[in-house]
Amino acid sequence: MNLLTAESGFPRLASVFTRPNFTLTFHVKLHGIAREDDMHRMLLLVSTLSLIGTGGCEPASVPDAQEPTRADSVGLALQAFDAAVFDTITWEADTTAVQRGRLVFRVSCSKCHGSSGAGDGRFALDGDTLRPPSFLADDWRFANAPTELRRYIFSGNVAGMPYWGLVGLKYSDIDAVARFLEGPFRSEMSP
Repeated sequence: MNLLTAESGFPRLASVFTRPNFTLTFHVKLHGIAREDDMHRMLLLVSTLSLIGTGGCEPASVPDAQEPTRADSVGLALQAFDAAVFDTITWEADTTAVQRGRLVFRVSCSKCHGSSGAGDGRFALDGDTLRPPSFLADDWRFANAPTELRRYIFSGNVAGMPYWGLVGLKYSDIDAVARFLEGPFRSEMSP
């Protein structure tokens, strides 16, 4: 539909194109010697380009998308994990890494794992209190698996462990907290 209107003394050609789920409205001021038929050609060009840009008159069909799940995010984190990056991380001294790891643990890990690392942080997720494993247990599965520990911190799990590599910790922070857990933490906290 085309409408010729006057506003502020200038004629204005307004066009409205309507299709299901798509409406395009635009106004073009007619200045000086521009003729209405020139404006119609311009409007035809704009409308053709807009229909091409939208894929025609009908919107493209989009399959019903499901909300991403926690498992999807963990899967993405596992795909993104690159163990070789840890080989490139250097620390001024081991104590620097351990100090940084202690800070990362206090800020990011202790709310679930507890300040002693016994898994008694009592953090609740979706109404359920998380029960993470104790870092102090003799059978802690990452006690002698540095790469796997870093992978686990990076990717998390579906039970509530954050996928830290995607949501907040840099590789250097993951390395630091892993070094802290592998060394001083277990020896300081062990009974």
